[in-house]
Amino acid sequence: MSSSRKTMYLVSMAVFWWAMSSMGLAAEPVRVGVMDQQLVIEKSKAGKRALEELKTYSTTRQKIINADDQELKELEQTIQDGKLSETAKQEKQNQFQSKLEAYQRRLADFNREIQQKQREMVSEYMKKVQDAAQVVAQREGYIAVIDKGNEGILKIVIYYQPGLDVTDLVVKEFDRQNK
Repeated sequence: MSSSRKTMYLVSMAVFWWAMSSMGLAAEPVRVGVMDQQLVIEKSKAGKRALEELKTYSTTRQKIINADDQELKELEQTIQDGKLSETAKQEKQNQFQSKLEAYQRRLADFNREIQQKQREMVSEYMKKVQDAAQVVAQREGYIAVIDKGNEGILKIVIYYQPGLDVTDLVVKEFDRQNK
């Protein structure tokens, strides 16, 4: 679990504990909402656009990698054909080795670029989602909104009443703020 996920989990649990313990002290009921940040990005118009841009970026890089891969396969086939002289075969093997090294560097570079772009997008959009959640919480009278998490990464909230889920409200607010 990354340190930011651990911190988010601990803060969520502290807020939840505080909310639950202060219920007996409060004159009116304490309202805590839950939401799914990932779902906000996936369902919102701006989030869909960002995900599509990332997909297009990745697809473009993948086409370049596929072309390089095909070139390597053709060169390897030429070497294995047996129609080349020993000198020509050695030259093609050197060429293959050089292209293979360039291919591996390019593949690693593209993977780093895509991961960096994903991190930047997540960072930018999580801040925007938090801003939208804050507006919804203040407008609807929630003292806290906790990310539910998801099965794939970290499940933070084990149980909640469906009426506490403000994901759809946050999606609408997110879209309003990010036209």
